[in-house]
Amino acid sequence: MKKPDWKTFLPQKLRYRLFGAFLILILLPFSVLNVYNYRQIESLVEEKISQQSHEQLVQMYGTLEDQMSIAFKTLIFLEQDSVVRNVLTSPLSRTTLENKSLIEEKFKMLNNSFFLYNPSVYFTLMDFHESVYTSYLPKKALAYAPYRERFRQHLSNDELFYQWDSRDENNVLREVSASPYLLSLYAYMKDSSGKPYGLARISIDYSFWFQSVLKASMSNQEYFLMTGKGETVARSSKDAALSLEITREIAQNPTQAYLTDEGSGTLVNYVYIESLDWYMVNRIPLTVLFDEISGLKQRYFLTFFGFTAAFVLMAFMISATFTRPLSHLQNKMKDVVRKNLKIRIPEGRSRGEVLELTRTFNTMLDDTNKLIGQLKAEERQKEAVHFHMLLAQMNPHFLLNTLNTMKWSAIRSGNEEISEMCVSLGKLLEVSLNAQVELVYLKDEIELVQAYLHIQRIRYRDSFEVTCEFADELEYALVPKLSLQPLVENAIRHGVGQLTERGMIRIRIYKNDNGQLTLEVEDNGIGMEESRRIQLTRSRPGIGLSNLKERLRLLFKGQSELTIISLTPGTLIRFSIPFLLSTPYKQGQLTED
Repeated sequence: MKKPDWKTFLPQKLRYRLFGAFLILILLPFSVLNVYNYRQIESLVEEKISQQSHEQLVQMYGTLEDQMSIAFKTLIFLEQDSVVRNVLTSPLSRTTLENKSLIEEKFKMLNNSFFLYNPSVYFTLMDFHESVYTSYLPKKALAYAPYRERFRQHLSNDELFYQWDSRDENNVLREVSASPYLLSLYAYMKDSSGKPYGLARISIDYSFWFQSVLKASMSNQEYFLMTGKGETVARSSKDAALSLEITREIAQNPTQAYLTDEGSGTLVNYVYIESLDWYMVNRIPLTVLFDEISGLKQRYFLTFFGFTAAFVLMAFMISATFTRPLSHLQNKMKDVVRKNLKIRIPEGRSRGEVLELTRTFNTMLDDTNKLIGQLKAEERQKEAVHFHMLLAQMNPHFLLNTLNTMKWSAIRSGNEEISEMCVSLGKLLEVSLNAQVELVYLKDEIELVQAYLHIQRIRYRDSFEVTCEFADELEYALVPKLSLQPLVENAIRHGVGQLTERGMIRIRIYKNDNGQLTLEVEDNGIGMEESRRIQLTRSRPGIGLSNLKERLRLLFKGQSELTIISLTPGTLIRFSIPFLLSTPYKQGQLTED
C-alpha cells in the first residue's frame, strides 16, 4: 500500500497558504510563548500565595499548640494548688457549697490568667469521694459514675497519667457549646509522692477557637479542620465543603504544602498536626488570586488578536487582488469539466494575461468539442458495424455446417429426420437474423441450445449426453443472444466429438457471490492440449470463442469475463456477466393504489 504524501494535506490555494504560513511561523509560536510566560507568572503567584497561606496556617497551628500548652500548665497549677488538693482529698471537712465555691474561684482565676482571650475552655475536677466540680453550670447535677467511667476509659493504663482526646464527645456541654466534639486533656492529679488524689479534664472548644482566630482572615477564603480520616470537624462557614478527591489526596500526601483543585477552581493549602492527626486546611479561589492578572491578560490578548485579525484581513485583501482572477478562471474550468465542455468562460471581467488565457482556453474548448463530436460519431458507427459483422460472420459458418449435416443425414435416413433438423435450423436462423435484439431471456437461449443439440445429436449419432442445471428464478435473466451455443459447439467439435466412448457435456448457470450471472459449459472431451494439436492441421481457424469474447466486451464494457480452464479430462469454459432480470409483465400484476 502506497503511503500518503504529506503534501496532499497542505492547502492548495495561495491565500490559504499565506494565512497558514503566518499562523504557523509567526502567530502560533508567539501565542505559545505568551501563554507560557503567563503560566509561569501564574505559577509564581500561586506559589507565593501558597507560602503566605502556609505561614498563616502554621501561625494558627501555633496558637492551637499554645492553647494545649496552657491547658497542660493549668493542669500543673491545679495539681500543685493546696486549696484544690485539700478540697479533693478532704471534702468532708467543709460543706459541699464551700467546696464548690473554692473550686469555682480557682477556675475564674485560671480563665483570667491563662485563657482571657479564649473563654471557650472548660474545667472538670473529680475526687475519689463521688464529687464533681465544673467551671460551667450544667442544667442538672452531673452523675459521678458516668464521669468516673469516662476517665477510666481514657486512663486505663496505670502507667499513663494524662492523655489528649481530639474527639471527645460533647454530651454535657451542649447547653454552653454547640460543638459535637471537644479537644480534652484527661489526667490524674498527683501529690508530691506521686499518688493520685483526683481527676481533671480540661476541654477546649476548638470550633469556637477556630472561628475566633479566623475573624482577622480574608473573607474570600475558607478554612477547615479535618481529621486524618477525612472528616471535617470545623469550618469557617456552614456551606463550605471539601470534595472527597481533595480530602483523599491530602490524607495521602500529608507533607505536601498545597495543591490545586481543578473541580472547584481553588488553591488548597494545608498543615498536618501530627499530635492530633489533624489537618488545618485553607482554600483560596483562583479567581481571587489571578483577578488582576486575568484582567491584564485579557486586555493584552484582545489587543494582540485585534492586530492579528487586521493583519490577516489585509493579507487576504492583498492576496485576493492577485488570486481572485485565477480562482474565477479555475472555477469556470471546473464547470466546463462537469458540463462536458458545453459552456464557455466569460471574457468580460478578465484583464491582461488572464484575458488572453481565457480566450485561448475558449478556442481550445471549441476545437475539443468538434473533435469529441467527430470521435463519438465514428465510434458509434464503428461499434455498430463491428457488432453486426460479428453476428454476420457467425451465421454463414454455422449454416455451412448444418447444411453438410443435412446432406449426410438425407443419405443415411428418411424425410422425417430431415424435417426435424429443418425445424431446429429454422429456430436458429430466426434468432441470428434478428439483428435488433442483443439480449434474450435465458430460457429462450436454452431453447436455442436444445435446437442446436438436436441437430448435433443426429450428426454424431447420439454419442454424447447433455445436462443443463439452473434455478427456476433465472429463467428470465438476460443473456447475450447465441452466447451458450458457441460454447456447446466448441465442447462437441473440439471435445466429446473426438471421443470413441460416450461423451458428457454439462451446462450450469448460477448467480455467483459477486452478484453476477455465471454460465459454464464443461465436457469430458480430449482436452485443450490435444485440441490445439489437431487445430494445427485445420485449414480454417475457429471463430466461435473469439466471436463471443468480442461481443461480451462490446456489450458490457469490461464488466464481463470469459475463462477457459483445462480439466483432466475435458475442458471448462466459464463467462460472467452483470445479472439483469427482466420478468415479463402478466395481466393483473399492477393495481392502482
